[in-house]
Amino acid sequence: MTIPQLPSFKLNGKRALVAGASSGIGLGCAAGLAQSGAHVTLAARSADKLADIAAEMTSLGLSVDVLEMDVANVERTAELVAEHGPFDIMVNSAGLARHGPTLDTKPDDFDAVSDINLKGAYFLTMAVAKGLIAAGKPGSLINITSQMAHVGGIERAVYCGTKHGVEGFTKSMAIDWGQHGIRINTVCPTFVRTPLTAPTFEQPDKVEWINRMIKLGRVAEVEDIMGAVVFLASDASAMVTGTSILVDGGWTAE
Repeated sequence: MTIPQLPSFKLNGKRALVAGASSGIGLGCAAGLAQSGAHVTLAARSADKLADIAAEMTSLGLSVDVLEMDVANVERTAELVAEHGPFDIMVNSAGLARHGPTLDTKPDDFDAVSDINLKGAYFLTMAVAKGLIAAGKPGSLINITSQMAHVGGIERAVYCGTKHGVEGFTKSMAIDWGQHGIRINTVCPTFVRTPLTAPTFEQPDKVEWINRMIKLGRVAEVEDIMGAVVFLASDASAMVTGTSILVDGGWTAE
């Protein structure tokens, strides 16, 4: 009898690009991938913050470098990915939220959120896939969306719309690129304590809503997202593509 062997969660020898790596979920994803053996390129708009993070991670024996990148600038992003790739793994955690009553939505706010959350995510993912296909390499591409990519949310019509859009293009890209061995998935967190969500936690009515909806009885921490990302990046998820992992504490269970 041959006993099945667990596929490896290790990422030794892999190169990973993490966009939005300067704080919050993106920083956690970068740390998790590096701790699993990948060489991680930390990408974000703030070069100074990235340099500080890289120095700290290097002091812990992790392998990283930095890349100043604004995913909303799709032309420059494509140039940077082509120059520094190919990347075996991509995690896109760059995101923007401008919440407010739906009837008060301003076109400028709609465009700003869409340019990062949807357009930026689409073209970053495409750029990394192009590099992999040109190199004849497989890869794992991961966009961080949200539980709000599967449901609606209070005063979040634009945000929800962009995140639903990422879920849609993920399925189509998985169909298009499966023949190249490229997998693409999303991770969908509930509310996580980060600088992006801080304003929400200052509103008692929103806190009551969050506490009521998360069935596990607590808000998520960055560490709760890291395992899902490492799983999708690794050979342990070799048959997983075109889908999402909900790390939402049961929010979408009802």
